[in-house]
Amino acid sequence: MEFTRRRFLAYAAAAAAATEIDASTGMPMRPLGSTGVKVSLLAFGAGSRWLMYKSEDKALEALHRALQAGINYVDSAASYGDGQSERWIGQYLKSHRKSFFLVTKLGGGRTYSGAMKLLDRSLKNLGVSQVDLLHIHSLGSQEDLSRIEAPDGQLKAMLRAKEEKMARFIGVTCHTDPAVLKTALERHPFDSVQMALNIARIGNARPSDRAGEGMTGASGFEAIALPAAIKKKMGITAMKVFAQEKLLGKAAPDILLRYAMTLPVSACVVGMPQLEHLEFNLRVAKSFKPLSEQEMKSLPRSVSASLRASIDRFFACHVDA
Repeated sequence: MEFTRRRFLAYAAAAAAATEIDASTGMPMRPLGSTGVKVSLLAFGAGSRWLMYKSEDKALEALHRALQAGINYVDSAASYGDGQSERWIGQYLKSHRKSFFLVTKLGGGRTYSGAMKLLDRSLKNLGVSQVDLLHIHSLGSQEDLSRIEAPDGQLKAMLRAKEEKMARFIGVTCHTDPAVLKTALERHPFDSVQMALNIARIGNARPSDRAGEGMTGASGFEAIALPAAIKKKMGITAMKVFAQEKLLGKAAPDILLRYAMTLPVSACVVGMPQLEHLEFNLRVAKSFKPLSEQEMKSLPRSVSASLRASIDRFFACHVDA
């Protein structure tokens, strides 16, 4: 699907209307869909890149710096370091007032009991009785969605978590198949979605999906799943902005980040394994200017079909841990 002028103008208008600048930090803030929450355009990814700090003290120093600088969306998961990420955040909260939007994600074998057990562990790790947002972690194939939707599947646990106020909001993340994600978003009352959005537009459409919309295999999440989320006024967060560094060299890091930020997203979740990376990304976010229509068209075209296919294959079996 070509990035048309109509789409560009709609995206630019939506971003401009939604963005506010925090007076105390200079951080752009956007609404998280229809939740009533405003989140920072740059979000703190507390995954494998954060765990690279190795030392808890250094990791918490980075988290503290991010929060001081205006980031208020912190993204963890039960699988990150088998709970290590959540435990580090919990350690931080023992000595600091909770002043940020706390997100975690669950796998739990896709069963109701497995997800509830994992949620209990996550809440204990974090030292809280409620998270702000709970995501189904890394939706995969249609078979995976069927397991989640089963009578004793994970979706039942997610709905219970929201009903019993263990989570304010619920959602789903996906970097594998945009068509499956689109189906999940259309079927279920999710408040939020996190999807892979970058200049490679990873995640190939099935031939049947492409035939109906004149798409190529490069269409991915931006063309297939993103419109479904916008239609339902969900909070949308971008991930895999650099495609696990596979896109570095195709465009400068600030351009890759600005590409995702130009899309109608609430925030971009980025892992930052060094303080220098954090400071760089903070500067990009605080000085953010949308890319031009021509840049939004030309950047995806600069990614070769072979690199696109390689990235798709990588994320088809990539485990967020």
